[in-house]
Amino acid sequence: MNRISLLSLLSLLCLGCVTGPEEVAAEKDKLNSSNPIPVVQSESSTETDSEIMPVGGTDEAGKGKFQKTNNGLKYRIIRQGTGKRPTAKSTVVCNYRGWLNSGTEFDSSYDRGEPTEFPLNGVIAGWTEGLQLINEGGKIELDVPSRLGYGERGMPGVIPPNAQLHFEVELIKVK
Repeated sequence: MNRISLLSLLSLLCLGCVTGPEEVAAEKDKLNSSNPIPVVQSESSTETDSEIMPVGGTDEAGKGKFQKTNNGLKYRIIRQGTGKRPTAKSTVVCNYRGWLNSGTEFDSSYDRGEPTEFPLNGVIAGWTEGLQLINEGGKIELDVPSRLGYGERGMPGVIPPNAQLHFEVELIKVK
């Protein structure tokens, strides 16, 4: 399966620019051809543990423990980072990979060999909320419930409807 920048497509979906499967397919083709550059309680991690070792190490507190926000986003801070922290209005530069419950990876900036830049308020709600929990230089694993991801609609041909999504995101820069 060709990988595309779901973040780029998501920007269009969030703004209501893409309304049907035909338009999504057209945007997917365009992106593929242009090589485009998501109170707290703890719980144990089982199904979403990542085997990728982050660049720069892992914070001790981030080993194996997921937190849960009031919105239902589960996250594990792999590395907190020490730089600037983004707000929902920030533009960020990130490296990431995303996979489904089945383990199928659907997108990766690492595979494309370059990070992705995007406005944080232009992506799925799980990313907007999750990336505000770390600083530049940080890395987070997100377990995004469907309603904070692509919801009932999914992303035709890439993400099924009502899919729970998993991401590992490295926050490189806050602009």
